[in-house]
Amino acid sequence: MLANCLHDLTALGSGAMASLAVAMLLAGLAGGVTHCAGMCAPFVLAQAGAAAGRGGGGFLARLSGAALVPYHAGRMVGYSTLGALAGASAGAVSQVTGMRQVLAGLLLLAAMLMIRQALGRLPLAWRRRLLPRGIPFSGATGSYPDLLLRPIGRLMAAPGGWNGFGLGLLLSGLPCGLLYAALAASAAAGSALAGALAMFAFTLGTIPALLGVGMLGRLFLRRSGPMTQMVGGALFLVNAALLAMMAVQLFA
Repeated sequence: MLANCLHDLTALGSGAMASLAVAMLLAGLAGGVTHCAGMCAPFVLAQAGAAAGRGGGGFLARLSGAALVPYHAGRMVGYSTLGALAGASAGAVSQVTGMRQVLAGLLLLAAMLMIRQALGRLPLAWRRRLLPRGIPFSGATGSYPDLLLRPIGRLMAAPGGWNGFGLGLLLSGLPCGLLYAALAASAAAGSALAGALAMFAFTLGTIPALLGVGMLGRLFLRRSGPMTQMVGGALFLVNAALLAMMAVQLFA
């Protein structure tokens, strides 16, 4: 029975869940350093500062404050829920149409969006030479919807605990190019559980960079220079290759 459950976990086929999880973890690691660290820095630093103020000044106190367990738990729940919705929706479409090509198309879309993320990490001089003009590659909106600003402000006034959980949950729904790419890959899993697990792996990959921001503050962001961007871009390309290979296997 357990074997059947594991086999039916994803519509991509036996063993594909592990490959998808690895791809999503790579995307989280790459995006965590090159994207999430900068976007989420204000929220992470505010919470880490508040936690440090409540405790002592030792290493364990700083580590505990930087961990932000409630915040990351909220992010995991939020992103996993989005992954479950995406996976269930795509799985339903695939079953109704009887076409596994729907899932393959989602994987190819995710691969292209990951390549877009990789191109955005190229040095500016390279982008000017290799890429068409006028195309943004940041993958972020750069602003927050007005509807979310007020509740975010209330939670930030007293971060930590359930407020930290709520903040992570709320921020997981913000528009983000990297999130769209991750959701496209999660949708291709073709089931709610598989989609949730894929987004869980993605969220897990983003945590080390945010932990670095919480521990080292602005120093971490300054150290994340051009070389880090290049490494992140390479990871995005590996991720895109894995997703494309899975799509080809579905077409075969």
